[in-house]
Amino acid sequence: MPRTARLVASLPILAALLVQAACGGDASSGGQASGTTTTTVGVAPETTTSTTSTTTTTAPAEPTTTTVAPAAVYDFTAISPIVQAFIASKGLNGAGLIVVQRDDGVVHHEHWGEFGPERISLIASSSKMVVAGILMRLHDDGLLDVDAPVADVAAWGAGNPEITPAHLISNSSGLVGLFPNPAYGPYVCQFLPIGTLQGCAEKVFTTPDDDADIIPPDTEFRYGGAQWQVAGAVAEVASGKSWADLIDEVYVQPCGLEALAFNNPFTQLEGEPYRYPASFNSDPSTLMATDNPNLEGGAYVTTGDYGALLLMHLQEGMCGDTRVLSVESLERMHSDRIMEAYGADVGGSGYGMGWWVDQENGRITDGGLYGTVPWLDLEDGYGAYLVVEADSPTGNALAGLLYDVVEEAVAGRTG
Repeated sequence: MPRTARLVASLPILAALLVQAACGGDASSGGQASGTTTTTVGVAPETTTSTTSTTTTTAPAEPTTTTVAPAAVYDFTAISPIVQAFIASKGLNGAGLIVVQRDDGVVHHEHWGEFGPERISLIASSSKMVVAGILMRLHDDGLLDVDAPVADVAAWGAGNPEITPAHLISNSSGLVGLFPNPAYGPYVCQFLPIGTLQGCAEKVFTTPDDDADIIPPDTEFRYGGAQWQVAGAVAEVASGKSWADLIDEVYVQPCGLEALAFNNPFTQLEGEPYRYPASFNSDPSTLMATDNPNLEGGAYVTTGDYGALLLMHLQEGMCGDTRVLSVESLERMHSDRIMEAYGADVGGSGYGMGWWVDQENGRITDGGLYGTVPWLDLEDGYGAYLVVEADSPTGNALAGLLYDVVEEAVAGRTG
């Protein structure tokens, strides 16, 4: 069977895929139990405070510890027993967690099971805040006005002349989202690693086959879907650069990242709908090269890389001495745009640009289908990124056990 036909034939599984990215839950099982490898790192700005590496087979190995006087002391010892018990109960292959604090940098970095600092995981919808940041960076640079029509940038934008980039990255464009059918026929190119991002966006914006299904922008929240492909294509046109080059120039180089990149994995890897494809196995080379990455859910990354991005959000858009995003752009990303623009919420949650916004507890999140849960507490100045290779309910269930524990550890720091 030709590659294109084979990829298209795999699309029915997407009818059950990608929709649960932000949903909570505690039901999951799968994976195989393994030995435990745990690495814990606490880091103050430019300073490593402690590193402990323990490998357990039949008996615990002796830990090796190096200690440097820290700028602040944090007690995260309550975390590991919770995670270890959860992994055992769910039969998971491991987990990773990084915690960052606005003033002290990386304050905790720990892995369990098969996970370690170099493990690369697919992050599904946790890609969205990364994508939104690229467009806001171009806005900062004067290359793109996110509040002006897409048609001002791309000729094919005339197909939907009222839609702006801000609509796209707040799930408010009026285009068909992931509900009720992730495999919506007119937008099928979003899941195929063939063709180009530009070609896919043009198809989405110019097809007459969606005319009966689209609505005016800023009238309804429609999560995910091809509007994110369009956002990436707009960024390419506005900058004159490929998406891969934008990721490298905006994030990878300034923030010293090791693995962050995008692909289009959903029709390439075998596995059950809703669950992490074990065939990826931390190896991006299992994916074919593509000029049509899936923008809303196609990133892969290490815990350290994602932690660096969270720290940038906490440190007023700076990675070291390099400005990645302006304070104004960060505020827009973090604010509840859909409530401000058209008085909507989603089951009590708000949405900014790439971030879910919980106005009650001050937490913003960007959860992913495969069990990644990044969160920021902007008021208290810390953030965390949790990864399991399972599904969204499993990741959210573990995050629910850790939110208060992480908050208490940060609040109780000394020094």
